[in-house]
Amino acid sequence: MNEQSQSENGNGLKWWILLTVIIGTFLGRLDQTIVNLALPKIIQEFNITVSSAGWIATAYILANAIFVPIWGKLGDTIGRKKVYIMGFTLFIFGSILAGFAWDLKSLIVFRIIQAIAGSADYPTAMAIVAVTFREGRERAQALGIWSSAFAAATVFGPLIGGPLIDNFGWRSVFLVNLPVGIIGLAMALIFVKESVSEKKTVHFDVWGALTLGITLSALVLVLDRGQDWGWLSVSSVLSYVTVIVFACIFYRIDSRHPEPIVDFKFFRQNVFVATLANNFIVFMAMMGGVFIIPVFAQTFLGYSATQTGYLFMPMAFMMMLAAPLGGNLTGRIQPRYIIFASTLVASIGMLLFTRLDPRSPATDIILPVSVMAFGMGFGMAARTNIIASSVPTDEIGVASSVLALARNIAGAFGIAFFATLLTYATESNVLALAQNSIVHTTDPAVYGSVAVLIPLKAQILAYRTVFTVAAWLLFIGSWASLTIKVKNINSSAKVHVE
Repeated sequence: MNEQSQSENGNGLKWWILLTVIIGTFLGRLDQTIVNLALPKIIQEFNITVSSAGWIATAYILANAIFVPIWGKLGDTIGRKKVYIMGFTLFIFGSILAGFAWDLKSLIVFRIIQAIAGSADYPTAMAIVAVTFREGRERAQALGIWSSAFAAATVFGPLIGGPLIDNFGWRSVFLVNLPVGIIGLAMALIFVKESVSEKKTVHFDVWGALTLGITLSALVLVLDRGQDWGWLSVSSVLSYVTVIVFACIFYRIDSRHPEPIVDFKFFRQNVFVATLANNFIVFMAMMGGVFIIPVFAQTFLGYSATQTGYLFMPMAFMMMLAAPLGGNLTGRIQPRYIIFASTLVASIGMLLFTRLDPRSPATDIILPVSVMAFGMGFGMAARTNIIASSVPTDEIGVASSVLALARNIAGAFGIAFFATLLTYATESNVLALAQNSIVHTTDPAVYGSVAVLIPLKAQILAYRTVFTVAAWLLFIGSWASLTIKVKNINSSAKVHVE
């Protein structure tokens, strides 16, 4: 069958394909969020330190970042359905192994297997959606709905994970992937049609993949562990040097390779670069800002982990509502205006968090997170559609892997940057408050109260600093998005469909 056969799929089949990849994406992202809830139980059972347990998440992030571009290239080459099913099957296998891990080392190895498998989802799922939905407006709507699965997984992770861990133990968060994964795998086998690029890979870019992997490993590692190590420690400096050296080697290899892992010609397109930059800014601000909200809720407002999860439920619903709405505007309004409005609304939502204090009601979190989520979701379809449509169909997998890389790195960078900013702002505020506070008494009880209140006030002010910086970052990103000028969107390119 040829490309036209793919375009002649019934509308019903198209939406079944979309539902199939949504299940895969949801399951993969759910696993990332749900495992964090299990860490206290894992620490207790394996008798390990919090720092050691941190490698469970770090190993996953590293492996995921390294293999995203490799899977994207393979999907374009040997077939997106093959790669998608291969990744899904390996993910289920890795989940079962993780559920039966006997110590920290075994769990880390099995999480790496999960991460390698999970990294196949994003580039192949996005490419499958893009080649299934050809018409511009319909494609944007489908990509918007698919993208909302990320938000849904982030929110429902705590809601599903909490009861599982409390009633069945931490191993259940891995084993639950088996029944859901089998359903998703069966749907992929039945509904998803194979699609491959006409351009066959003759020489796989092995050295490019290797040098990119080393670059990303060092970068993600220092972003994830840098605050614990110290940003100017020997380990951090060695990581910086590794990133610079191997990034230069990678560029030299892939700029000359006939079939590169990352095609640098994408970066000659203003629309691709500008959209990628907006994605980076948005995900950096969102991940960095949202990362500390649960900490604030549990530390200063006294909420439990499950109660905190309830606070974020509107985030998923607002993003799932906004994504299709933004997709429906494709073709009616220029994408840059949709992205501008969405990023601006997200900045307003982030700014509303600056009102938080220890007396804040739940609505002071629910309202800002809802506004921010609506803004993010509204522009998600436009951003993803521009990336998917600005490159030839035979390179959608590679382009989407670049987008996934940008988002992953942006999230890691945002969390590292804002966590460090929170620490430094707190220390600075403690010194400033101590220097400017005058106690007109010698009562030891009063001095004791002051000693408690100053750090508390310093932390509150530090959180406001973080939210303000994140809001400004989004505000600047909204105006910068106006440079995204879409001229010609590729709505068709030849692919073989079996």
